[in-house]
Amino acid sequence: MDVLIVIGIIASYGYSISGILMAGAPDLYHLYMYFETTGSITTLVLLGNLLEQRSVKKTSSAIGELSALLPEKARRIVTIGKSEREEIISPDLLHVGDIIQVNAGESFPADGVVISGGGNVNEAMITGESIPVGKTEGVSVVGGSVLLDGPMRIRITRTGQQSTLASIIEMVKAAQRIKPPVQKLADKISAWFVPVVLGISLLTFIIEYFMLEYEASAAVLNSIAVLVISCPCAMGLATPTAVMVGVGRAAKKGILIRSGKVLEELGNVKTVVFDKTGTLTTGKFTQLNFSFMNEANEAEVRRALWSLEKQSSHPIAQSILSLMTEQEMMQMHSVREEMGIGVFGIDEHNNEWRIGSWRVAPNEKVKHDFFVVKNGITVASVDVQDEIKPGAWETVDFLKAKEITVVLLSGDRKEKCTAVAEQLGIVNVFAEQMPDEKLKRLSDYAASGITVMVGDGINDAPSLSRANVGISLSDASKAAINAAQVIVPGQNNLLVVKTAIQIGKKSMITIRQNLFWAFFYNVVAIPIAACGFLTPMIAALAMSFSDVIVIGNSLLLRTKKLD
Repeated sequence: MDVLIVIGIIASYGYSISGILMAGAPDLYHLYMYFETTGSITTLVLLGNLLEQRSVKKTSSAIGELSALLPEKARRIVTIGKSEREEIISPDLLHVGDIIQVNAGESFPADGVVISGGGNVNEAMITGESIPVGKTEGVSVVGGSVLLDGPMRIRITRTGQQSTLASIIEMVKAAQRIKPPVQKLADKISAWFVPVVLGISLLTFIIEYFMLEYEASAAVLNSIAVLVISCPCAMGLATPTAVMVGVGRAAKKGILIRSGKVLEELGNVKTVVFDKTGTLTTGKFTQLNFSFMNEANEAEVRRALWSLEKQSSHPIAQSILSLMTEQEMMQMHSVREEMGIGVFGIDEHNNEWRIGSWRVAPNEKVKHDFFVVKNGITVASVDVQDEIKPGAWETVDFLKAKEITVVLLSGDRKEKCTAVAEQLGIVNVFAEQMPDEKLKRLSDYAASGITVMVGDGINDAPSLSRANVGISLSDASKAAINAAQVIVPGQNNLLVVKTAIQIGKKSMITIRQNLFWAFFYNVVAIPIAACGFLTPMIAALAMSFSDVIVIGNSLLLRTKKLD
């Protein structure tokens, strides 16, 4: 970007030096002296760069705000014999296992687990959720969140770069570094733009000096003005500044976007595909209805169910456990989880247990939510009652209003999927889908436009990877989080999907506005400069402020209403 400016400076300085050398007499020097042009261009460009750097710094303020969440001091509890004392240290000196005291109104200096006390914690700057979360003994807390009432003692579990906040900050930084396709296009145009402008500048001098018989000084100055005013800085800044602000705004709302490319795709989405359990529905069942058969031992079945589901991270498993009374654990080995089917294991008496969808009991004619099978014999069926997740209705209505296709794609029973779809007004429903079938459906939709997949379970991981954009929700499994391009930790409201798409669309609008201004400015300014209506000094000033205008438009994205 500096090539055109440097050539302009060298041209004005070189013309002045050569003119003095060729003038021969001091009283003729003034005819060739344009050192003030060199000085003015340099000064104004540097001034523009200073304003630009200050503005760019504001676009990445989200990282600074996240970093500032950690307190400057921590209260570490040191035990000496039977007594203990409190020492004030920097959070950087904390280690895993340290015990710290946090009082009401203070921030947690690192991730940890509550060992005594309790209270409400504000996690808004990390999760985007404004409602305080109650914390009691044994519950995890996140560094940077604020204790509203206390006091509380926690044992440190993660510090430094291993902490949740550090991971979030690093993800935001990485997202701001990765270029979206629209920026790559601007970079390609800029690469061609510079030699084209050099040609226009040279052509301006040739036409004005040799054909229109301008004075040499006038022709040179007009050529220099073309070079200076055409610097494509605004083109280069149009996309990255908007991406920085967009990713930062999403992070402040608890939405972590892995790259600028994802932000662009969210702004151009054509189809949104939802999983059902744990995504459109809470995955937290309100009731379990057991039916035992084939002379099953009810206590044994419940123990097997408890023991296997304890080893699963799927939201369904966690919900089942929450509705059961704690059972004596069976010693299970060879435990495995098959996507879209269920959990398998062998107990201490070598009985094989299978717990899952109707696929683990294919001979059963009546379908239930899931079955318990022992040594190939169905010993119990279980039906559950689920509830629609908060924000689901508003999110689906928003997508339909934006003419975005909404799809329900699930491995659950057809009756269950149809009931949820009817409540939410979803027309496109695909039920009882295996993971490979989900991938095929996603491929079909992706072929006709950018497709977003919203899921949370282990069986969603391949689909999240296959979609153009995978959104992994709050209580998602680790596999789903690793597969997704957008991660929403600590929230259980589908409105985050709406917010993510809104931020993507606003970011793309801002990028297009920036690029339009950058190109429009050059298209209008180059002919004006070539015709001699702009001096190089004015051109330098105009070029500098064109950058500031583009950055200023990006900064507006921080406060634009997400309608």
